[in-house]
Amino acid sequence: MAAAARGALGALVRRLRLPASPGPAAGLGASPGAVHLWPAFQSHSSQSTSAQERVLPKTSLISPPWPKIILPDPKEETERHQEVLQQVNELIATGQYGRLFAVVHFASRQWKVTDGDLILIENTLEAKCGERIRMEKVLLVGADDFTLIGRPLLGLDLVRVEATIIEKTESWPRVYMKFKKRKNFRKKKIFIKPQTVLRINTVEIAPTLS
Repeated sequence: MAAAARGALGALVRRLRLPASPGPAAGLGASPGAVHLWPAFQSHSSQSTSAQERVLPKTSLISPPWPKIILPDPKEETERHQEVLQQVNELIATGQYGRLFAVVHFASRQWKVTDGDLILIENTLEAKCGERIRMEKVLLVGADDFTLIGRPLLGLDLVRVEATIIEKTESWPRVYMKFKKRKNFRKKKIFIKPQTVLRINTVEIAPTLS
């Protein structure tokens, strides 16, 4: 009885055995009757990837959010630069550019100034009251129709910003108190900073740009 059951089980296993792959078996030490499952797995993975691409929304993880940057032709860019430069030179030569303004770096800060402005800096200068100084660190100068931006500074032969020292004074005292109740502790500090008042005299630009 047991022998008949074992024979029937063996016949069932032989019927359910999968067919062998036609080519050589993949993998090291594979038996001749081994099944080659890699092509089927590869096709299934490619199908699942394409399905995910159809289902998933377009985000920054799939493609960059910024548009593709196309650089201009160097020849066209040079021609455009010469055209703009010629227009700015014509405005400067005729004096039809209006009132100039500039952005200068002075006393560890940046100031947007024009003719006649008063600025208050919290610093002391070696120059005396009434003397004229030149602000050499000019970041930007512009008018109604054009703006010249430095990288990071404009040349000294391109723009000139001069100022006069009007007054040297001190700031209002700032009092800082520290107190602890029932500890007989009290600390008081007074801060007074030097200040200098400047008047912007002129903001001038070179007659021609190169």
